[in-house]
Amino acid sequence: MRTTLMLTMCAGALAAETWTGTVVDVMCKGRDLASHTRECALQCAKGGFGLVLGDGTFVKFNESGNARTLAQLKKLDREKDLKAKVNGERKGDVIAVQSIEFQ
Repeated sequence: MRTTLMLTMCAGALAAETWTGTVVDVMCKGRDLASHTRECALQCAKGGFGLVLGDGTFVKFNESGNARTLAQLKKLDREKDLKAKVNGERKGDVIAVQSIEFQ
């Protein structure tokens, strides 16, 4: 049983990936990212968050990812340039966020 648990944990760790991009709320995903603010993201938090990747692709966060992002945004001391590193598992156009770190 211990071996099975270890293999399961390792398989889960291997499935996780890391992305970097700009965090934006779903309602503002098509707008100019350079002018998007932390305050706007907080006001539009009910719609959820996602990450705009370097190629312009928008990938939504799952519910727990939205909660993690909101908690981090509330602590963030800058108003713009919401770049972050996100670790999780991508399934289609949604990332099951395991961690988020604003850079």
